[in-house]
Amino acid sequence: MALQVGDKVPSVTLYEMSSEGPAAVSTDEFFAGRKVVLFALPGAFTPTCSAQHVPGFVNNAEEIKSKGVDEIACLATNDAFVMGAWGKDQGAGDKVRMLADGSGDFTRAAGFEFDLSERGLGVRSKRYAMVVEDGVVKTLNLEDGGGLTISSAESILEAL
Repeated sequence: MALQVGDKVPSVTLYEMSSEGPAAVSTDEFFAGRKVVLFALPGAFTPTCSAQHVPGFVNNAEEIKSKGVDEIACLATNDAFVMGAWGKDQGAGDKVRMLADGSGDFTRAAGFEFDLSERGLGVRSKRYAMVVEDGVVKTLNLEDGGGLTISSAESILEAL
């Protein structure tokens, strides 16, 4: 059953690039005691993700954080090296943390797998955005299909 509003986020280890290489990020610790906007997408360097989804959150980071959000994070089923390079390419800096779900553990546990094997892309994450408070999903905007509408930064701003 897919993750829903009121559920606790999956307890898994994600990764992000650090100056020493990939660093583990426990979701239990990452979400504990704070308000986080997590948005996920099918993959780094893909057209809609690079042209609209990530830039929307980077460009609106200050306004989103002004609504009491402690952290904004992007999750994709790519490895930490790719997410680190993509974050640099997108100018994410300290505005958006780029989290790697390379093995799809979070995506699978949340029930948000999107099989693009027919197109040579393997199993990816569906596109969504959520507001999480102290590890509990408060808002969940899961896209129905491949477009970007309800999971945009602007939609999350409205929800906040």
